[in-house]
Formats: sequence, structure tokens, C-alpha cells
Amino acid sequence: MTPTADPTITIRTATEADTPALERLAALDDTARIYLPALVAEQDGMPVAALSLTDGLIAADPFVRTAETVELLELRASRLRAETPRRRRVIRARRGRRTVAARA
Repeated sequence: MTPTADPTITIRTATEADTPALERLAALDDTARIYLPALVAEQDGMPVAALSLTDGLIAADPFVRTAETVELLELRASRLRAETPRRRRVIRARRGRRTVAARA
């Protein structure tokens, strides 16, 4: 018996092209549909879980081992949420400097 390789996991932002996959995951998991913005987790190129960045809803393929993959989705979502306020402050600060420079 040969050992099985660990699957390759990819976490990425979902796009409009992922809409059928999001619908499929929600149907398989018997949960509400996930709308964009969202994150998608792929195992070996196949979408197996998704997380809504709006409300945190998760849909995962019940026929695939996804517990650890869902944890990765949640970790990535929390990091994105942590980054967002900082980015807004930087953008506001930059806008303020531009405005002041334009007035001077």
C-alpha cells in the first residue's frame, strides 16, 4: 500500500465565476447560499468549502474531510478583518494629506 499524499489546500477570494460552486456547496451542506464577498477553499483544485465575508456563514462538502480546511478559512477571514480598519485609516490619512497639500 502506498502512502497517500496530503491534499494541496488553496484559500482564495471567490469571484463571480465561483457562483455555481458556492451554490453546490450550500446545497450539499444544506445551508443558505453564500454570496460574495467570500473566501473559497480548494483541495487539489476542487472547491470544498466557502466562507461568507459578510456574515461568516460556512458551507462545506460533507463528503470531504474539511474540518481543518474550514479552520484555515476562518483564520484567513479573521486576518482580513484585522487588516481592513488599518487600511482605511491609511487611505483616510493619505486623502487628508492630499487635501491639505492641494489647499496650501
